[in-house]
Amino acid sequence: MTTSASSRPRGPDTGGRPGPVRRYRCEWLWDGEGDVAPDVLVEVGAEGTVTDVARAAPAGPGAEELPGLTIPGMANSHSHAFHRALRGRTHDGAGSFWTWRERMYGVAARLDPDSYHRLARAVYAEMALAGITCVGEFHYLHHGPGGTPYADPNAMSAALVAAAADAGIRVTLLDACYLTGGPSPEGARPLRGAQLRFGDADAEAWADRVAAFRPDGPHARVGAAVHSVRAVPREQIPAVAEWAAEEDRPLHVHLSEQPAENEACLAAYGSTPAVVLADAGALTRRTSAVHATHLADGDVAALRAARCTVCLCPTTERDLADGVARVPDLLAASGTGAAARLALGTDGHAQIDMFEEMRGAELHERLRGGRRGVLAPRDLARAALAHGHASLGWDESGPGRAGAIVPGARADLVTLDTDGVRLAGFDPAHAIGAVVFAATAADVRHVMADGRWIVRDGVHQGIPDLPRVLDAAVKESNP
Repeated sequence: MTTSASSRPRGPDTGGRPGPVRRYRCEWLWDGEGDVAPDVLVEVGAEGTVTDVARAAPAGPGAEELPGLTIPGMANSHSHAFHRALRGRTHDGAGSFWTWRERMYGVAARLDPDSYHRLARAVYAEMALAGITCVGEFHYLHHGPGGTPYADPNAMSAALVAAAADAGIRVTLLDACYLTGGPSPEGARPLRGAQLRFGDADAEAWADRVAAFRPDGPHARVGAAVHSVRAVPREQIPAVAEWAAEEDRPLHVHLSEQPAENEACLAAYGSTPAVVLADAGALTRRTSAVHATHLADGDVAALRAARCTVCLCPTTERDLADGVARVPDLLAASGTGAAARLALGTDGHAQIDMFEEMRGAELHERLRGGRRGVLAPRDLARAALAHGHASLGWDESGPGRAGAIVPGARADLVTLDTDGVRLAGFDPAHAIGAVVFAATAADVRHVMADGRWIVRDGVHQGIPDLPRVLDAAVKESNP
């Protein structure tokens, strides 16, 4: 690859490197916690963190005006960067998740570290334009054709980390253990075709490979993933869970996305995927269950008792006809007060728009349950803010906090244009509801990540010709 973390785009106001304290006067600000307030002065320090937030304070000399509504940077908790190459090519056909998967394998078969870097760099820059400052990359495209490891067995991981640096966003690389083609009563099915690129010999070999990876730059962290109970046999799951637990890393898993997954698991093990994970010690407060679409009552109880995060991806779930999760049941506190939490992701990138994911979670539930207001706008927003960042290991209460604009937090600022047609008639008393139910990624005007401007006036500062770059990367990646 020709790019690295050292080429990360820099903010124009300081020559790229955060200098002394910089001051921004926000016309309107929601800090992610309290109420929307006018005329808020935000100070950003040299380390890329918020040093002060003052309401109704005079701007004073040297403060930059930020018209519109400023909110915290958002976390995209579930991404498969290479799926972006399928946008516009797979949405108009018949079939199911399983027929779509064959098209996805065609893209997976083509990529190498260099082409994957080019594609992911553009995809992450598209995320930056949408106000996303941190992504959880659920990464299972590990090896070369036929499953042959690259000279650096983590070359594809390094490509993704460098791509995030070039786009100016943070990444949690959720390295996914992927070992088999699915369970059956006769034993695990072998990997075949493009799947061979995903697999390691066993969970121990997976752990050894991941442990050897040292991401370049403070913008990246490494977590773990069980791709699914389809792809990791029951006896191998504890090793993945133990590796994640060693340093309190996040652990993500595709859970019960399709009825066929549940049926195969029941036939092979006599248990649902959630019960298999629970028995393996893989359901904890660090675990994010992605989709969780087809759950039995006992599965819901297990996720709540473990205080897992449930990551919904509404635009993908409806694109692939996955179904709708039992969100009210998952978020309801059990007798012990335990409940799951909500995060959001764009998954297959049919769209990259966290506002659409927010409202999708509520609007899907309105159709499923026949009532409105199941999820409050603040809760939907927090799923993409504090809860989303926490699901990726950027702790919402400790050092490196993200998802709020408060002193000591990372300086992630997203300014929305309140003068555009979607937010015209802006009323601060209903601002959060308006953002969740009316705003789109097109309303994002400026984006700061870790104290550096990465988007200005809707233009990515490191890749100003992003549409052309993304077009070329997508076309290169398709058969």
